[in-house]
Amino acid sequence: MKSLMVRTLCGAALALSAQAAVAQDSTNRVATKTDWSVFTEESPKECWGVSSPRETVNSRDGQPVSVRRGDILLFVTFRPGAAGEVSFTGGYPFAGGSTVSINVDGTTFELFTDGEWAWPGTKEDDAALLAAMKKGASAVLTARSGKGTQTKDTFSLRGFTAAMTEAETRCK
Repeated sequence: MKSLMVRTLCGAALALSAQAAVAQDSTNRVATKTDWSVFTEESPKECWGVSSPRETVNSRDGQPVSVRRGDILLFVTFRPGAAGEVSFTGGYPFAGGSTVSINVDGTTFELFTDGEWAWPGTKEDDAALLAAMKKGASAVLTARSGKGTQTKDTFSLRGFTAAMTEAETRCK
């Protein structure tokens, strides 16, 4: 069972890595909804909303530090017949065995990590997080890098519901 879970997580991480590359290089942006963009791909059919943080704070031992990070992106991906799946890349490898905390207007959720990616553990967790994000104004993601840096990334949720409706409709 554990090896199946590891294979599934590794497969998901590879798919998410590819998705990030596509999102960054894609010319298939089909909509912008305030602070969220919507992209589509046809092979395989996928649609996603993505946003960058409005604010990023990096600290070590409680003190602000300057660090180099890659792209910091919050995604929700839709595929035909599948509900939205939340994922986050923090632009660095997360500390082994750590989780990412996402706080949406006072409600906290935990995301599992693998490499530079994090996501909810179950479809039910995805659904609860998406519902909170549709009602919320901001999402604050707190994580720890493999080097011990604490990161806090604040994403606006303005336009989130409209972007998710657009992405989901395009992937039916």
